[in-house]
Amino acid sequence: MIGTILYLAILIAALVGMWKMFEKAGQPGWGCIIPIYNLYLLTKIAEKPWWWIIMFIIPLVNIIFTIMLYYEIARHFRQGAGFTIGLFLLPCIFFPILGFGDYTYRKNEEETLGVQ
Repeated sequence: MIGTILYLAILIAALVGMWKMFEKAGQPGWGCIIPIYNLYLLTKIAEKPWWWIIMFIIPLVNIIFTIMLYYEIARHFRQGAGFTIGLFLLPCIFFPILGFGDYTYRKNEEETLGVQ
């Protein structure tokens, strides 16, 4: 019983953190609870093409694309490879850090500077 409560608390913390992170990135927060749609929104946050969603269906390839997607998300929040590893290994901790921390979402720097 205690294990179930602890599991639900961790799950809710991760969900709320991801919700806030989505809102910081200008996406609907509720989108994090809809399967596949949340992948689409994550690709939008990372500024990657929609077809990346297909790569999450392929075994082993999905691990590589998840790491690349998390790296781009971390980069847009001005974080590095260490934060990417945290997002991959401990998403229940690192998504709330992005959502509730002082991190701000920034689009690609070339786009911000007007360079095409």
